[in-house]
Amino acid sequence: MTTELTRTAARLLLAPAFVIALAVLVKGYSDVGDGFTAGVIASLGILVQYLAFGRGEVERLLPVRLAAPCAVAGLMLALVVTFAPVLRGDAPLTHVPGPDEGVVQLGTLELVSAVAFDVGVFLLVLGAVVGVVRTIALAGDRAS
Repeated sequence: MTTELTRTAARLLLAPAFVIALAVLVKGYSDVGDGFTAGVIASLGILVQYLAFGRGEVERLLPVRLAAPCAVAGLMLALVVTFAPVLRGDAPLTHVPGPDEGVVQLGTLELVSAVAFDVGVFLLVLGAVVGVVRTIALAGDRAS
């Protein structure tokens, strides 16, 4: 049983969790990329919603039913970025552009292949964790 304070706190924490996840995801292009941690942070924001509101309300408000396709899309993106250089004769995970090539920038974000890889890892982690949480919630509802 949750209180109104718990539900209010959960509502207030969801958007900041996604903003922090996004910041962790994109900070890596001046430092080390971190799609895994960003996926965990976003997943925790959704988990708090499950704890505060229950499965029915979360499924009504958030697109959690898309968790499995999100995980598959993330895996496919990460695999494509990993093995696409092999088609050019380079080693797996060779970054594009190379060290002496110009980098395309979107504001302060440098668009390199590592960005796509981290986004893939983010989607994979987010989809997998939310999918597991959703499956556990469904099983709990059936047992009740």
